[in-house]
Amino acid sequence: MPRLADVVARSLRAPLLLAVAVPLTAVTAAAVLKSGRWKLYADRHRIEITARPRPGCPRCHGEGGWWTGGAFPEMEARGCWAHRRELRVRLLPVPAWDEPPF
Repeated sequence: MPRLADVVARSLRAPLLLAVAVPLTAVTAAAVLKSGRWKLYADRHRIEITARPRPGCPRCHGEGGWWTGGAFPEMEARGCWAHRRELRVRLLPVPAWDEPPF
């Protein structure tokens, strides 16, 4: 017959492992994202991972691009971050507004 202490230890093992694993996973993910020049954005509607400019880029110096001159200046994005993939996970749909459009 199993002792009460053994039964309690077995029943608490999974919740304790989960309680330790979740914060450890979050810290590890944050460290990997920071070292890999990624930006994490999360809210109740989506989780989004996007690229950040490379700080050691010799052409843009970590700014991600430069502004072209003229009457209507536009940013010319640098390839060190502009053409990289991004990941979006949709969680909850964005609610529609209740009022008429006009």
